[in-house]
Amino acid sequence: MDAEEFRRAAYSAVDNIVDYFSTLDSRRVLSDVSPGYLRPLLPSGPPEEGEKWEDIQKDIESKIMPGLTHWQSPNFMAFFPANVTYPSILGELYSAAFTAPAFNWLCSPACTELETIVLDWLCNALNLPSSYLSTSSTGGGGVIQGSASEAIVTVMIAARERCIREHVGLLDKNGLSCSKSEDEKEWHLRSRLVALGSEMSHSSTQKASMIAGVKYRSIPVSAADEYALTGRGLKKALKIILEEGLVPFYLTVTLGTTSTCAVDRFKEIAEVKREYPNLWIHVDAAYAGAALILEEYHGLTEGLEMFDSFDMNMHKWLLTNFDASCLFLPRREPLVSALSITPSYLQNNYSASGLVTDYRDWQIPLGRRFRALKIWFVLRSYGLNGLKKHVRRHIELGEKFAEWVRNEGKDLFEIVSWPRFALTVLRVKLPEENASGGIAAVGNGNGGRTETKIDEGLTNSDVETLINGANGQHATAESRRLEEANTVTKEVYEKINAAGEIFLTGTMIKDIYAIRLVSANEQTDEAHLKKAFEILVSTTKDSLSEKGKTTTKKVEDIRGT
Repeated sequence: MDAEEFRRAAYSAVDNIVDYFSTLDSRRVLSDVSPGYLRPLLPSGPPEEGEKWEDIQKDIESKIMPGLTHWQSPNFMAFFPANVTYPSILGELYSAAFTAPAFNWLCSPACTELETIVLDWLCNALNLPSSYLSTSSTGGGGVIQGSASEAIVTVMIAARERCIREHVGLLDKNGLSCSKSEDEKEWHLRSRLVALGSEMSHSSTQKASMIAGVKYRSIPVSAADEYALTGRGLKKALKIILEEGLVPFYLTVTLGTTSTCAVDRFKEIAEVKREYPNLWIHVDAAYAGAALILEEYHGLTEGLEMFDSFDMNMHKWLLTNFDASCLFLPRREPLVSALSITPSYLQNNYSASGLVTDYRDWQIPLGRRFRALKIWFVLRSYGLNGLKKHVRRHIELGEKFAEWVRNEGKDLFEIVSWPRFALTVLRVKLPEENASGGIAAVGNGNGGRTETKIDEGLTNSDVETLINGANGQHATAESRRLEEANTVTKEVYEKINAAGEIFLTGTMIKDIYAIRLVSANEQTDEAHLKKAFEILVSTTKDSLSEKGKTTTKKVEDIRGT
């Protein structure tokens, strides 16, 4: 493909992409192909001679599109969003053209320096402590990672190595003979290291502990605390771990957990950090961290000055395509110290001078893409006010959807956790529950701490009894009711996704099966959410009707025997 052929192909590809976005609303959002669908459609090997672009492009629609789940569809309401916009796509186009691996400053100074600048912009926009800026006196700064999961692995390695450096000299006090070699002391410590997360933390923390070769402990949370990790819960877990002779060295706290968008109690946890200064605390704000650009959420950053790292994904809610995970640290030294290695072929005067940043020392891979370009393009194209408008609009839509559930859907659904950050989590109510009340607490949906309000008089202790079990006939009946509600809720979820008009996610919160609905795609409006609500209502009525008929038949069969 020569330059003119590329120009024509690029024009055609852009037209094709624009047409794709304009038809998203009419496409089935969830792919319905069977595993292995693609192999029979493609040749057994590459062509001997090159093909024309026109022939290649035709296969996008006929062979690739059927196997795509359309994450940009306004009817995609599963997981968390993965936004892309035209400015972001243009950033990728230029990045591909430049193709600079950018592992150190010398490879392409603009790649490094733009990344430093735009992350400082973002740090201020998110109201993070000033220590997270690259210009801070503490030596802080930001770096773009591939994903929030990658960020967790990266900082856990840094936390592990910092812990080992600080503690190996103290091992003799814990029962090791002074004659032990430094290696033996180090490996003894490694065998006792424990990483922590709440039971609502993303699975990436547990996976990171597997990669880092350390133990992992999950800290329980409760409905009474809005499924958030509290300072009280953390202190209790740390006490137990220390009594077992283990060394807690790392903790993931979350701003917007995956199942319910719960916000861990940062201020309380920061106070615990004062008692355990060597505990590395990382904030996973992958999705909901985007809401920090709104002034009304700035209060959520209180306590972050005590923590060791913070990560959020622009590629979820801030209109930038994957991958653009933004990791900030108030002190870069522990990370760089853990990951820096400089063979002769990477040595240069600029790096040796200490006047430049080499981002290869801030990540696990060596090479890295020019991801700062797309962030720069998005920030400039939308401006902070445009991004605020986008996030605020979807939070308002989410609150409106929750109101439909509470009002029009009150006989069919129950909100399981406090609606926040455009996420609503609900379960199906059985008909007999309308007389006795539901089991879930609800809140005001503002994304922060709320005063607990219980549906129809059930207390938080009732919620815990249903979830954790209790003695007596009443508890057995309630547990059976919960199991039946879980079965119907899961059935509704599976029917909706099988139909393919909208795409939702199911989740388990303690022992409650629930449906998650989050809509933060740029094209989504109130009409799409209303359609989703109506699909939920009609599908639920059908499932409850079928359940009623089945129950009636069982009763008739029993009476007839």
